[in-house]
Amino acid sequence: MSALEWYAHKSLGDGIFWIQERFYESGNRANIWLVRGSEQDVVIDTGLGLRSLPEYLYSSGLLQDCGAKEDAGRRPLLAVATHVHFDHSGGLYQFDQVAVHRAEAEALARGDNFETVTWLSDSEVVRAPSPGWRARQFRVQAVQPTLILQDGDVINLGDRQLTVMHMPGHSRGSICLHDKDRKVLFSGDVVYDGSLIDWLPYSRISDYVGTCERLIELVDSGLVEKVLPGHFNTFGAERLFRLASNYISKAGICHKVSTFAMRSLASLALRITNSRTSP
Repeated sequence: MSALEWYAHKSLGDGIFWIQERFYESGNRANIWLVRGSEQDVVIDTGLGLRSLPEYLYSSGLLQDCGAKEDAGRRPLLAVATHVHFDHSGGLYQFDQVAVHRAEAEALARGDNFETVTWLSDSEVVRAPSPGWRARQFRVQAVQPTLILQDGDVINLGDRQLTVMHMPGHSRGSICLHDKDRKVLFSGDVVYDGSLIDWLPYSRISDYVGTCERLIELVDSGLVEKVLPGHFNTFGAERLFRLASNYISKAGICHKVSTFAMRSLASLALRITNSRTSP
């Protein structure tokens, strides 16, 4: 299957494109965002990486043809992982320039498929990307980041800047990217319009509460009008406030106890799954 078949996209305007993997039919299917700038382009998350995402970007015309030379106007391309979970980081190995928060840089560099919570089934991939492909063969490949991010860093695209916000809770290195001028928040799995997951390895409820408090501050300060999340549909400031507030209100002792049990089971299952070797 070609990259042009595997991916699909739509424009949201203002140089932002929403890309998805058409034949990965799962609640884990991540949104991939392309943000075009005057001096640099950024891909935010990369999906599973079962087909070449760079090839799609150029073949579809979203970016200038890959045969173009730098002096002909081809801009640098940076792939940023909002976190290293498999559904977001699987395609990072396809890019020359890769950025990730420092809390998860080592896990990515060693291809730690426990921390990437790699969990993929054949039934979720409804058309095989290549003959004989099986989900048990899938692993997040080790990638040496070229840019280590921390809270407050600014990624300069020329005519727009994306500010890094370290927002742990879902994972220890989760980040949001905030376009302050346009009041747009690329939220990864920090927040999306669904039940927030805090029971995976390296999830932490106390961190998540602090993160949700920061999200509420963004809304109260009028700094966010649109959220482009890691899963599902986009939403606005009012929904962001409600999602963050709801999480804080439920994060009591009962939630912590049940989450501890779920995390223990998830960790055991992931260790067993990722200790297997594919034939």
